[in-house]
Amino acid sequence: MPQWLCNQLMRAFYNKNRRQIRLLNDCWYFYRTRKNDSKTETESTTSQTPL
Repeated sequence: MPQWLCNQLMRAFYNKNRRQIRLLNDCWYFYRTRKNDSKTETESTTSQTPL
């Protein structure tokens, strides 16, 4: 998890800001799935190269 996101989540929990917590949670899942998607695309393109 990026440090900026972790800091904002801690601040949102400290302030009990439910709206901010939900938004940051969505950002984290979006970030994580995008990162995983790009990782699988890279793996699939490298596995398709002929030997």
